Amino acid sequence: MSDKKQQPIIKVNSLTRRFNDLVAVDNISFEVNKGDIFAFLGPNGAGKTTTIRMLTTLLRPTEGQMLVNGFDPLSQRDEVRKSFGIVFQDSSLDDELTAYENMEFHGVLYKISKETRKKKIKNLLEIVDLWNRKNNLVKTYSGGMRRRLEIARGLLHHPKLLFLDEPTLGLDPQTRHKIWDHIKQLNKKYQTTIFFTTHYMEEAEKMAKTIAIIDHGKIIAQGRKEFLKKETKTKTLESAYLALTGKNIREENVDTQDRMRLRMNRFRRRQR
Repeated sequence: MSDKKQQPIIKVNSLTRRFNDLVAVDNISFEVNKGDIFAFLGPNGAGKTTTIRMLTTLLRPTEGQMLVNGFDPLSQRDEVRKSFGIVFQDSSLDDELTAYENMEFHGVLYKISKETRKKKIKNLLEIVDLWNRKNNLVKTYSGGMRRRLEIARGLLHHPKLLFLDEPTLGLDPQTRHKIWDHIKQLNKKYQTTIFFTTHYMEEAEKMAKTIAIIDHGKIIAQGRKEFLKKETKTKTLESAYLALTGKNIREENVDTQDRMRLRMNRFRRRQR
């Protein structure tokens, strides 16, 4: 089936988010097809995380429209939240609970029946190679194990869409490879759409079917990696990315980052 015939699971039109005089996201439009693995790339402070937080009901846009799985994140928040799973940059696991208890708690929040919950927890923990460690406290887990558990938890309610905000940040190459193997299996087995951000260009080149690059709040390029390389006359995605965004080091706006973190903490407390 060609891309033109595929149904978009995300539709964004003229989306804008301002923080006083700072324009974090500036009139962006894009679509993500069902079953796609979509990379959302950009320098620090470009607007990636702000966009994800608008799509996942954590932040209201200043202007523009969004649809996630056919639902409006502003007026149909519950339907949107049932449609996606998410792995944040910062861990949101409870360190004082076991892996199984973290999964169980999430299942209860999403009102998954006890019998179904039990089967899904076992299946997902086996997929991410944590079933044998299910009764260990999360505080004893390595960074890679935590990431795998968060991915499993994000899929427990069988979402159609999984957001991964820098899922392999700070992990060693072996663990990164293992996590992406799991993500590919989940995408193939469940046709789960993957929407991810990363600063590892080799990950995006290897994993993504389609890519959007955002800089200074604006989408400056989007399409398949072959198209981006052709347009920039480069041989690798990293070279194309640098040709589009430049080579200067970017600094994320601290006030905006802190504001986003505060909103995230409030959201997590509401979920508990």
